[in-house]
Amino acid sequence: MLPCLDGAQALPWVPDRLAHGRRATDIAAAAQPDAPTPATGRPAPAQRRDPWTDQPYAHALRTGSGPLFLRRLSPSDAAQGAGWRGDLLPLDVERWCALPDAADSSVLRRCAGPVLDAGCGPGRLVAALTARGVPALGIDVSPTAVARTRRLGGRAVRRSVFDRLPQEGRWGTVLLMDGNIGIGGDPIGLLDRLRTLVAPGGRLLAEAAPHDVDERLTVRVEDARGRHGRPFPWARLGTNALLHAADATGWLPAGRWAVDGRPFVALHRPGPGRHDQHATLAALAARPGRR
Repeated sequence: MLPCLDGAQALPWVPDRLAHGRRATDIAAAAQPDAPTPATGRPAPAQRRDPWTDQPYAHALRTGSGPLFLRRLSPSDAAQGAGWRGDLLPLDVERWCALPDAADSSVLRRCAGPVLDAGCGPGRLVAALTARGVPALGIDVSPTAVARTRRLGGRAVRRSVFDRLPQEGRWGTVLLMDGNIGIGGDPIGLLDRLRTLVAPGGRLLAEAAPHDVDERLTVRVEDARGRHGRPFPWARLGTNALLHAADATGWLPAGRWAVDGRPFVALHRPGPGRHDQHATLAALAARPGRR
């Protein structure tokens, strides 16, 4: 027997998983809303999940304050686990835990429901969409982030974007904010995965790095006292690099803009079997800096 909370949704895909050699315990875990699910051909969920459940990240979300950083590590540091060095990339915890600002609002206005917020963090965007009557769900590997999102009145589940998710292929909008293009350290793989989540004709609203950068790196979360979590792969992409990655994964550009130094890109998933003219025209009409 395979226990699950939503049998009607989960059971149709059980035989296929068994046929491909999946263990019954793994399939049962996948059927739980907050449980990790192994994804074929990808790192185990525990490996992806651990760094963001460690202190000091959870503590910063609980208190709503930093300072908190990603420390860039050299390849030898990451491999050997010693001799840590590298520069610090600030994480804007206070902004994440505050109400949506002007830049966030420029994204929220472009959302067509239902909306999936990939890496929702403490949930400000999910809560804001819910308050506006827009169906929204946040996913995050951090139990602290999920709990805070729920306290704000938003819906959230503890999942990786690479886990099996509700309504795959039926989301009107997917959000990738606050540097989350870095998830997994593989932007091509991430954008390819997100394309399977959005409905044909749907959109991805992604935040790029504020500089012209395209890098893959190993980092760890660290606070001002040097307390840190485990190292994990990450990526940073500026607008041009993000658009190149989008093109490589079948997304069509539908606009770009910036507010308060934060650049954003709108991407469009074309309908089946055709090149979507609407997205192309929208891209031509868009101008950097438009709000």
